[in-house]
Amino acid sequence: MQVILKKNVAKLGTAGDLVTVKPGYARNYLIPKDFAALASSTNVKEFEHQKRVASLMAEKERASAASVAEKLQALSLTFSRKVGEHDKLFGSVTNSDIERELSNQGFPIDRRMIEIASAIKQLGGHEVSVRLHKDVTIQLKVEVVAE
Repeated sequence: MQVILKKNVAKLGTAGDLVTVKPGYARNYLIPKDFAALASSTNVKEFEHQKRVASLMAEKERASAASVAEKLQALSLTFSRKVGEHDKLFGSVTNSDIERELSNQGFPIDRRMIEIASAIKQLGGHEVSVRLHKDVTIQLKVEVVAE
């Protein structure tokens, strides 16, 4: 019996695959648990259409993220903080601070997309990774100066 997998199934295939399984396995496990659908001609056509639409949407999202990445590459953020001995900051510059500054400059980016390798607790220039899409990641320049 041929079925179209709706979800990834271990040792069988990934979502969207057309696989052949025994009728009892499909009838008693895959179809009731909504892991698969019967591979009728209409189901195959509908699933292929959904895959095409999803791939087009993913490509649009990637292109949008790439255009934002080009604009962010030219951007450099500057933070003014109080410092103590040996140019150490009182506190640190966090991804929430970077998110707030990016929002002020017209880039609404979620703080979870901003990855700081280690806490920014020193004056000077630092680089921070911003993951705009699973395929698009940029390095953002962050400068910390004394207040």
